[in-house]
Amino acid sequence: MKDNDAQHAQPMHVDRDGPRHAPPMLLIHGSGASGASWEPVVPALAARHHVVRVDLPGCGQSPPATSYDVPAQASRVAALLDELGLRHVTVVGHSSGGYVATALAEQRPDLVRSLAMVSTGPRLDALLPQPAILRAMLAPPLGPLLWRRRTDALIRKTIGATLAGPAPIPPRMVADLRNTTYRVVREVLRKNTEYFVARSVPERLATLRLPVLVVFGAADPRWAPASARQYEVVPDVRIEMLAGVGHMPMLEAPGPVGRLLLDFASAPAPPPRLAAG
Repeated sequence: MKDNDAQHAQPMHVDRDGPRHAPPMLLIHGSGASGASWEPVVPALAARHHVVRVDLPGCGQSPPATSYDVPAQASRVAALLDELGLRHVTVVGHSSGGYVATALAEQRPDLVRSLAMVSTGPRLDALLPQPAILRAMLAPPLGPLLWRRRTDALIRKTIGATLAGPAPIPPRMVADLRNTTYRVVREVLRKNTEYFVARSVPERLATLRLPVLVVFGAADPRWAPASARQYEVVPDVRIEMLAGVGHMPMLEAPGPVGRLLLDFASAPAPPPRLAAG
């Protein structure tokens, strides 16, 4: 089942798969990507969950916003979940989507059942020297020029630079990336950095008393794979390292990632919690 027509205070494109009565699972994409980045794992997840994917503002098929602060993005996602009437959601974030997921749990603990962080960098010192093509695409002086001249082949090459090896890239993911502007990506990256520099992600998660799953590719070229251990400060965290996998586990290892998420989401529910404030 799918529904792309939900309306929100901040318009956002939404995909919904699986039975609406099933336990809800929200998938949040990383910087500049879209909900299409999750496509390889959706069929397995939707067999047991009501799966909601959102294109954050300015990404994919969603219009831009006036601000890309991580807490503002989380507030928009909270408004969406309120509108859909969803509570006790398993929230999964890929890369910087994990920051939005964390901020959502900070703001609205009543909405979040558990958090899964996939390739989410814990703090700034875990960032590796980026692949050359990413440096060229995302920084002046070449960035703005290259961005305007992107072809599907160049977009695929850029995504491929974050992988440990060849993997199928969903055509819609490529098409959605063509809709995302250079300005939006630069601003999103800047605001993401502000969020985890103010306080590291493991520190934030450690105070939330939520079940947390951390999934990292052992060959991630963007974030030092060993930095996954920084999440050990989170009580009862589960950390899974995927051998031979880079920054996009849901593209590179959709079977193992789907099984990890399903197993995590099926664990006993924590006690209900009240909203912040």
